[in-house]
Amino acid sequence: MELKEILTHCDHTLLKQEATWEQIREVCDDGLKYSCASVCIPPCYVKRANEYLGDRLKVCTVIGFPNGYSTTAVKVFETENAVRHGADEIDMVINIGWAKDGRWDRVLEEIRAVKQGCNGRILKVIVETCLLTEEEKIKMCEIVTEAGADYIKTSTGFSTAGATREDVKLFKEHVGPDVRIKAAGGISSLQDAEDFLALGADRLGTSRIVKLAKGQQGQGY
Repeated sequence: MELKEILTHCDHTLLKQEATWEQIREVCDDGLKYSCASVCIPPCYVKRANEYLGDRLKVCTVIGFPNGYSTTAVKVFETENAVRHGADEIDMVINIGWAKDGRWDRVLEEIRAVKQGCNGRILKVIVETCLLTEEEKIKMCEIVTEAGADYIKTSTGFSTAGATREDVKLFKEHVGPDVRIKAAGGISSLQDAEDFLALGADRLGTSRIVKLAKGQQGQGY
């Protein structure tokens, strides 16, 4: 797969705690230059990024990030606030403790509440696969599908591991036909990116693919 095609599937991401506006602006510039799907940035920068980018590039942000144990009311408020400030896409973290407890009704209810708060924007649901059993991952595929979310996403990139090929394959086998897949966390090479897309991912949460593209600028990118 051509690098240019891979980049169109990338949510060019900067979520580190110490991120400054200058760094966020650089991410926005790079996202534009390399025709990424979006930039995924902290909520506090959404308004400024939206004003900077206008309609040139989609702005994605994170909700309940990275631990997922905010109350549902807080997640809904965060979502509505982000949408008011211009977010086009929302990546929410589920309450992983509820999943481990088997409180699937609560998990479903929360995703639906956040989806409503999105007001038509794309919702990606981060399930943090490294903390779930295979049975729990399959159940989350069912929950995300039932909730009407747009994507199931593997990872925050802030826990014990990121995306794996096995998890993307598992998602592809168990999500509904209207749910797409975002692989995130640890995507460090073009081979990783190609593999995840070939296995059924539609989006990649990463900063490294743009860095690779920068490295190839002098080689005919």
